[in-house]
Amino acid sequence: MTQYGFFFDATRCTGCKTCELSCKDYKNLPVDFSFRHVYEVEGGGWQKDDAGFWTTDSYTYYLSMSCNHCDDPACTKACPTGAMHKDDNGIVSVDETKCIGCGYCAMACPYDAPTVSKEIGHSAKCNGCAERIAEGMLPICVEACSGRALFFGPLEELPNTDERAEVAPLPPASLTGPNLYLKECAAMQEKADAAAKISNILEVM
Repeated sequence: MTQYGFFFDATRCTGCKTCELSCKDYKNLPVDFSFRHVYEVEGGGWQKDDAGFWTTDSYTYYLSMSCNHCDDPACTKACPTGAMHKDDNGIVSVDETKCIGCGYCAMACPYDAPTVSKEIGHSAKCNGCAERIAEGMLPICVEACSGRALFFGPLEELPNTDERAEVAPLPPASLTGPNLYLKECAAMQEKADAAAKISNILEVM
Protein backbone atom coordinates (compact mmCIF):
# COMPACT_ATOMS: atom_id res chain seq x y z
CA MET A 1 0.00 0.00 0.00
CA THR A 2 1.25 3.45 -0.88
CA GLN A 3 1.39 5.76 2.11
CA TYR A 4 0.92 9.49 1.63
CA GLY A 5 2.09 12.04 4.16
CA PHE A 6 2.97 15.66 4.87
CA PHE A 7 6.41 17.26 5.20
CA PHE A 8 6.70 20.59 6.99
CA ASP A 9 9.76 22.83 6.69
CA ALA A 10 9.70 24.94 9.86
CA THR A 11 12.62 27.04 8.61
CA ARG A 12 10.38 28.45 5.86
CA CYS A 13 7.09 28.94 7.71
CA THR A 14 6.24 32.55 8.60
CA GLY A 15 3.00 31.76 10.41
CA CYS A 16 0.88 33.55 7.80
CA LYS A 17 -1.89 30.90 8.08
CA THR A 18 -2.59 30.93 4.33
CA CYS A 19 -2.61 27.11 4.43
CA GLU A 20 -5.31 27.15 7.10
CA LEU A 21 -7.44 29.80 5.41
CA SER A 22 -7.20 28.24 1.95
CA CYS A 23 -8.42 24.95 3.40
CA LYS A 24 -11.36 26.66 5.10
CA ASP A 25 -12.25 28.44 1.87
CA TYR A 26 -11.89 25.38 -0.38
CA LYS A 27 -13.85 23.12 1.98
CA ASN A 28 -16.38 25.88 2.72
CA LEU A 29 -15.89 25.50 6.47
CA PRO A 30 -17.54 27.76 9.07
CA VAL A 31 -15.53 30.38 10.92
CA ASP A 32 -15.17 28.28 14.08
CA PHE A 33 -14.21 25.06 12.27
CA SER A 34 -10.91 24.14 10.60
CA PHE A 35 -9.13 21.03 9.31
CA ARG A 36 -5.66 22.63 9.55
CA HIS A 37 -4.22 24.72 12.36
CA VAL A 38 -1.08 26.79 12.62
CA TYR A 39 0.25 26.54 16.16
CA GLU A 40 2.24 29.45 17.53
CA VAL A 41 4.65 27.99 20.10
CA GLU A 42 6.67 30.17 22.43
CA GLY A 43 8.72 30.05 25.58
CA GLY A 44 11.75 31.41 27.40
CA GLY A 45 12.07 34.65 29.32
CA TRP A 46 14.39 37.32 30.63
CA GLN A 47 17.28 36.99 33.08
CA LYS A 48 19.18 39.69 34.94
CA ASP A 49 22.86 39.04 35.69
CA ASP A 50 24.92 40.30 38.63
CA ALA A 51 25.99 43.39 36.69
CA GLY A 52 22.38 44.38 36.04
CA PHE A 53 22.30 43.41 32.37
CA TRP A 54 19.25 41.67 30.97
CA THR A 55 19.41 38.82 28.47
CA THR A 56 16.69 36.69 26.95
CA ASP A 57 16.36 33.12 25.73
CA SER A 58 12.83 33.64 24.41
CA TYR A 59 11.76 31.88 21.21
CA THR A 60 8.77 31.50 18.90
CA TYR A 61 8.08 29.04 16.12
CA TYR A 62 5.16 27.83 14.03
CA LEU A 63 3.81 24.36 13.39
CA SER A 64 1.22 23.81 10.66
CA MET A 65 -0.74 20.63 11.18
CA SER A 66 -3.84 18.80 10.03
CA CYS A 67 -4.57 15.06 10.11
CA ASN A 68 -1.30 13.12 10.04
CA HIS A 69 -2.75 10.03 8.31
CA CYS A 70 -0.97 7.84 10.85
CA ASP A 71 0.42 4.35 10.33
CA ASP A 72 -1.59 3.20 13.37
CA PRO A 73 -4.41 5.75 13.68
CA ALA A 74 -6.15 5.85 17.05
CA CYS A 75 -9.31 7.23 15.44
CA THR A 76 -9.94 4.12 13.31
CA LYS A 77 -9.52 1.86 16.34
CA ALA A 78 -12.03 3.87 18.33
CA CYS A 79 -14.65 4.11 15.58
CA PRO A 80 -17.46 1.60 16.30
CA THR A 81 -18.91 1.59 12.77
CA GLY A 82 -15.82 1.51 10.54
CA ALA A 83 -16.64 4.97 9.21
CA MET A 84 -13.12 6.17 10.04
CA HIS A 85 -10.75 4.12 7.92
CA LYS A 86 -7.49 4.12 5.93
CA ASP A 87 -7.79 4.18 2.17
CA ASP A 88 -5.47 2.36 -0.23
CA ASN A 89 -3.16 5.40 -0.37
CA GLY A 90 -2.85 5.48 3.41
CA ILE A 91 -5.07 8.54 3.80
CA VAL A 92 -7.41 8.35 6.77
CA SER A 93 -10.90 9.45 5.80
CA VAL A 94 -14.51 9.35 6.98
CA ASP A 95 -17.32 7.41 5.34
CA GLU A 96 -20.14 9.85 6.06
CA THR A 97 -22.78 7.20 5.37
CA LYS A 98 -21.49 5.09 8.27
CA CYS A 99 -20.60 7.81 10.80
CA ILE A 100 -23.08 8.17 13.66
CA GLY A 101 -21.43 11.26 15.18
CA CYS A 102 -20.46 9.56 18.44
CA GLY A 103 -17.20 11.51 18.71
CA TYR A 104 -15.02 8.57 19.80
CA CYS A 105 -12.56 9.33 16.98
CA ALA A 106 -12.14 12.91 18.19
CA MET A 107 -11.57 11.75 21.76
CA ALA A 108 -9.03 9.10 20.72
CA CYS A 109 -6.84 11.19 18.39
CA PRO A 110 -3.84 12.69 20.22
CA TYR A 111 -3.60 15.37 17.52
CA ASP A 112 -7.23 16.53 17.74
CA ALA A 113 -7.64 16.00 14.00
CA PRO A 114 -11.25 14.74 13.72
CA THR A 115 -14.08 17.02 14.79
CA VAL A 116 -17.72 16.12 15.13
CA SER A 117 -19.76 18.84 13.51
CA LYS A 118 -23.17 19.37 15.11
CA GLU A 119 -24.19 21.22 11.96
CA ILE A 120 -23.61 18.27 9.61
CA GLY A 121 -24.14 15.51 12.19
CA HIS A 122 -21.01 13.47 11.62
CA SER A 123 -17.24 13.49 12.04
CA ALA A 124 -15.16 15.56 9.63
CA LYS A 125 -11.42 15.96 9.08
CA CYS A 126 -8.66 16.50 6.54
CA ASN A 127 -8.69 13.86 3.80
CA GLY A 128 -5.60 15.17 2.04
CA CYS A 129 -7.89 16.75 -0.57
CA ALA A 130 -8.35 13.25 -2.00
CA GLU A 131 -10.42 14.55 -4.90
CA ARG A 132 -7.54 16.83 -5.96
CA ILE A 133 -4.94 14.08 -5.50
CA ALA A 134 -7.01 11.82 -7.77
CA GLU A 135 -6.69 14.47 -10.49
CA GLY A 136 -2.93 14.83 -10.07
CA MET A 137 -3.10 18.05 -8.05
CA LEU A 138 -1.76 18.95 -4.61
CA PRO A 139 -3.85 19.50 -1.48
CA ILE A 140 -5.08 23.09 -1.44
CA CYS A 141 -3.03 23.94 1.67
CA VAL A 142 0.20 22.85 -0.01
CA GLU A 143 -0.60 24.70 -3.22
CA ALA A 144 -1.43 27.88 -1.30
CA CYS A 145 1.70 27.97 0.88
CA SER A 146 3.63 31.02 -0.32
CA GLY A 147 6.77 30.05 1.60
CA ARG A 148 6.84 26.50 0.18
CA ALA A 149 6.92 25.14 3.71
CA LEU A 150 4.38 22.36 3.09
CA PHE A 151 4.79 19.26 0.94
CA PHE A 152 2.50 16.27 0.39
CA GLY A 153 2.85 13.02 -1.48
CA PRO A 154 3.92 9.37 -1.26
CA LEU A 155 6.53 9.04 1.47
CA GLU A 156 9.27 8.12 -1.00
CA GLU A 157 8.71 11.44 -2.80
CA LEU A 158 8.89 13.70 0.28
CA PRO A 159 12.07 15.77 0.86
CA ASN A 160 12.94 13.85 4.03
CA THR A 161 11.26 11.09 6.01
CA ASP A 162 14.06 10.49 8.50
CA GLU A 163 12.39 12.45 11.26
CA ARG A 164 8.72 12.16 12.21
CA ALA A 165 7.28 15.28 13.79
CA GLU A 166 8.02 14.97 17.49
CA VAL A 167 8.54 18.45 18.89
CA ALA A 168 6.69 20.47 21.52
CA PRO A 169 3.71 20.54 21.84
CA LEU A 170 3.16 17.25 19.95
CA PRO A 171 2.75 13.88 21.69
CA PRO A 172 5.28 11.07 21.17
CA ALA A 173 5.25 9.77 17.59
CA SER A 174 5.27 6.21 18.94
CA LEU A 175 1.58 6.56 19.88
CA THR A 176 0.23 6.43 16.32
CA GLY A 177 3.13 6.67 13.84
CA PRO A 178 2.11 10.03 12.32
CA ASN A 179 3.02 10.60 8.69
CA LEU A 180 4.06 14.17 9.37
CA TYR A 181 7.75 14.74 8.82
CA LEU A 182 9.62 17.95 9.33
CA LYS A 183 12.72 20.02 9.01
CA GLU A 184 13.21 21.70 12.36
CA CYS A 185 14.02 25.36 12.78
CA ALA A 186 16.57 26.47 15.37
CA ALA A 187 13.88 27.53 17.87
CA MET A 188 12.06 24.19 18.02
CA GLN A 189 11.97 22.50 21.41
CA GLU A 190 11.93 18.84 22.43
CA LYS A 191 8.49 17.26 22.82
CA ALA A 192 8.99 16.87 26.58
CA ASP A 193 9.68 20.58 27.11
CA ALA A 194 6.74 21.67 29.25
CA ALA A 195 7.92 25.30 29.08
CA ALA A 196 6.94 25.51 25.41
CA LYS A 197 3.40 26.89 25.30
CA ILE A 198 0.84 27.32 22.55
CA SER A 199 0.24 31.07 22.53
CA ASN A 200 -2.84 30.98 20.26
CA ILE A 201 -4.64 28.22 22.16
CA LEU A 202 -8.12 29.75 21.70
CA GLU A 203 -7.60 29.86 17.95
CA VAL A 204 -6.52 26.26 17.45
CA MET A 205 -8.71 24.41 19.94
